[in-house]
Amino acid sequence: MDRKLLIYNARLIDEMTDREGSALLIADGKIERVLDGMEAARLVDGAGGGAASCGLELYDARGQVVMPAFIDMHAHFRDPGLTQKEDLDSGSRAAAAGGFGTLVLMPNTSPVISSQEAALSNNRRGAEIGLAELFQSVSITRDFGGTDISHLEGLDRSSVPLITEDGHEVKDSAVMLEAMKAAARRGIVVSCHCEDPFLAAAARPIRAAALEELGKGNKEDAARLLSRADELLRLAEDTATDRNIRLAAAAGCHLHLCHVSTAHCLETALRAKKAGQNLSLEVTPHHIGLTGEGLPGILNIVNPPLRAEEDRQVLIEALISGDADVIATDHAPHTAVDKKNGSPGFSGLETAFAVCYTNLVLDSGMDLRTLSARMSAAPARLLSLGDRGLLQAGCRADLAVVDTERCWTVQGAGFRSKGKYTPWEGEELTGMVTATFHAGRKVYEG
Repeated sequence: MDRKLLIYNARLIDEMTDREGSALLIADGKIERVLDGMEAARLVDGAGGGAASCGLELYDARGQVVMPAFIDMHAHFRDPGLTQKEDLDSGSRAAAAGGFGTLVLMPNTSPVISSQEAALSNNRRGAEIGLAELFQSVSITRDFGGTDISHLEGLDRSSVPLITEDGHEVKDSAVMLEAMKAAARRGIVVSCHCEDPFLAAAARPIRAAALEELGKGNKEDAARLLSRADELLRLAEDTATDRNIRLAAAAGCHLHLCHVSTAHCLETALRAKKAGQNLSLEVTPHHIGLTGEGLPGILNIVNPPLRAEEDRQVLIEALISGDADVIATDHAPHTAVDKKNGSPGFSGLETAFAVCYTNLVLDSGMDLRTLSARMSAAPARLLSLGDRGLLQAGCRADLAVVDTERCWTVQGAGFRSKGKYTPWEGEELTGMVTATFHAGRKVYEG
């Protein structure tokens, strides 16, 4: 007998739905029907104590919110070659614990992922692990070398929907233009980490000097140096964003702006959108919930840096209004030694929902349907994944069950990710993922 799963006594939320006391009937890994409370009760009563014998598995959501599993357009799993930081298995476990069902992985591995074959290998390994679907992105230039884009000719958007140079901006604008044209011909998204490499290089020794002064206890000198470095890094993001938007317009490609962090970049992107350009942008949970004001220290280094409160508020407003399309984690795990030596980035999958719920819904008035849109439906559309991101019949049963009343204290030592550092260590957040289903199979319960 074919088994079915009934998730009942749930508040169902997606970008178009908010239904109390409802249920999902799941068969063959997909949502077969969306039921109201009375319909679900009849099924539960009919199964009685013999649910197993009648082929119906029951999951009581206990009034919690059931949402489409989250889709992350920007995560680092470090596999192959840097698996001391993360690997596909540990990253998938962290994703499941965070309520994520689909993730796009960055190609800054060792060796760099620069071919369809290498990408498909990671995709297949992710499928074998079976906790989330992984789409391995491919570098814009071969091995991040900055010149060779011949490998783009062999890409298929169904398995490689996105290319990116990640933290290695393509310096040569002519090369970038041709790469964007190649992506446009294939319908592949070009995801840009917008940062002028020369301005960023100029900022690094200044920031290092600032951290050295901070270590000596010279807070005033450290603050002065940090201000200089941060201004250069702001210019680095702003100017590279301007360039990439212009190039993408000329190429006619879909440009996706990674981890937008400044008001200028947002304003520039919105002007291009209003002019009809095919452009989308992401905002990270850490740029929503943190600022770089004060003296953050070496462990809180991230790229792009945490910005001013004014920038943070502009990003929040853009997410609420829809001017910013998606929330993406930029999950960037490191070993403890790497973090102490200044490696930029945080482990973010397991705190993403709680950070967003706390800062966007509780503190800023966003409704849960909008949060679901930014974390699920919008990225599904951008990646042309029409079978997920919504709670509708026929959609894949990738689901996150969340307790929006649960307060919890963040402890990185308990992360499934190998990267244990989080800037929210010891802080209390609200909103906990209590279960995750992948294609109708429960892959996490907390």
